[in-house]
Amino acid sequence: MRPWLPALIGLAILIMVAIPCYLVFTAFGAVSNLTNSGVDQVRQMANSVGTQVANVLHPTPTIIPDPITIVHQVRSLARLETIQYSVEKVLVAESGQGPFGFLFGDRLLFIAHGMVIAGVDLEKLTPADLRVEDGVLYVKLPQAEVFIAALDNESSYIYDRDKGILTRGNEGLETEARRAAEQEILNAALEDGILEQAQVNAESYLLRLFLNLGFPDVIFESD
Repeated sequence: MRPWLPALIGLAILIMVAIPCYLVFTAFGAVSNLTNSGVDQVRQMANSVGTQVANVLHPTPTIIPDPITIVHQVRSLARLETIQYSVEKVLVAESGQGPFGFLFGDRLLFIAHGMVIAGVDLEKLTPADLRVEDGVLYVKLPQAEVFIAALDNESSYIYDRDKGILTRGNEGLETEARRAAEQEILNAALEDGILEQAQVNAESYLLRLFLNLGFPDVIFESD
């Protein structure tokens, strides 16, 4: 018997066993890839359907402005803003208080932030308010006034709220609190003397302006 024959037979047997195994593993890999691909497709379809359902249940609002703009009035202004106040106020707004307040009452603590701007409206300045005598310029400025008194709604907030056990609260209470806060912010600025300081600042600014224009002296007159 030839000595290499057993080895040749063994190699042939190994090849015959290896080929079916290779084919089995190849087929299993193809099936696995196909399965994974099918799962991914199902997931994508589920996500797509979920997104469409979410869009239906919670649609994103679309704002479509009218292309036509109507300007009702255009007015030139000559306002000299000379001072700005930033004011914070704390207010308590309440409704339904009394013996049954714990049942039907509504009470909130509101922190208000606002801005007040004042100055002089130079549009009200007339030629009669300006005169020159012996090289001296006499000026009668209009009285200072408040131009803007506004509540900063983004910075203002409800710090605390206490509702009765049998009520959902007064829906208009916060609106009333914000309206009152705007007025209180204006009152606080007025009490602090914003108009007087606005007048002083306006005279100081215009004094430098008139002196730079060549007037040797400027006197501001009052009514």
